[in-house]
Amino acid sequence: MPRAGPDLVARLRAAGCVFAEDEAALLAAAADGPELEALVRRRIGGEPLEHLLGRVVFDGLTVRIGPGVFVPRRRSEALVHAAVAALPGTARPRVVDLCCGCGALGLAVARRAARRRGTTVELHAADTDPVATACAADNLAGTGSVHTGDLFAALPAALRGRVDVLVANTPYVPTTAIGSMPPEARDHEPRAALDGGADGLDPARRVAAGSEEWLAPGGTLLIETGTPQAPVLAEVFTAHGLTARIGTDDDRGATWVQGRARR
Repeated sequence: MPRAGPDLVARLRAAGCVFAEDEAALLAAAADGPELEALVRRRIGGEPLEHLLGRVVFDGLTVRIGPGVFVPRRRSEALVHAAVAALPGTARPRVVDLCCGCGALGLAVARRAARRRGTTVELHAADTDPVATACAADNLAGTGSVHTGDLFAALPAALRGRVDVLVANTPYVPTTAIGSMPPEARDHEPRAALDGGADGLDPARRVAAGSEEWLAPGGTLLIETGTPQAPVLAEVFTAHGLTARIGTDDDRGATWVQGRARR
């Protein structure tokens, strides 16, 4: 990887880039001359580094991403590990990644299940945003099927009552908190991928309610959430017939609620 010059590092640091040296090296490796200058100006202007590079590293995988698509966070890797641990010992378990964005979670679950457990999953990913699902279709080519639509309405009817693990990184930022988010997210990621309603849990409530119809007996639902929101979401899970528990990963700063279908 080319070493970025000190001037480039200084410009990025002055713009508020916390990891200025790392970002400068990545940008310098991606382009040079006028093209590099254009990327630097866009980064200083607040565009996410991942959008500029066209990729993000998630759970050890390089995943394609583009402008207008939610950038998966490192904390969501914890959801991947929990999902793989919840897979049943059956052949070809069915996994659904709702609110899939670029498809990173579903891809990581499928790859980790194959690598660590020798399990091939039947993977389905869905999102309401066609820009996101186009990106996901590229990332999941040969690995899973991608569907465009509103939550469960996007899924094939044949999956009803047969999903073994349902993972959902639903939007969970309260509407009033969006304005205080970093500009990378606030100005360059789809609002629909961030805005969770008044308390941040509106989409998660819809997923929990629909899971009753879509999970297989003993199936697992996992939803990422904020730490203060987790007890409320756990109660929502319980109200919809799930045995709920809260999971945390301090290293990744992650919190999620995991529920198991009782029927």
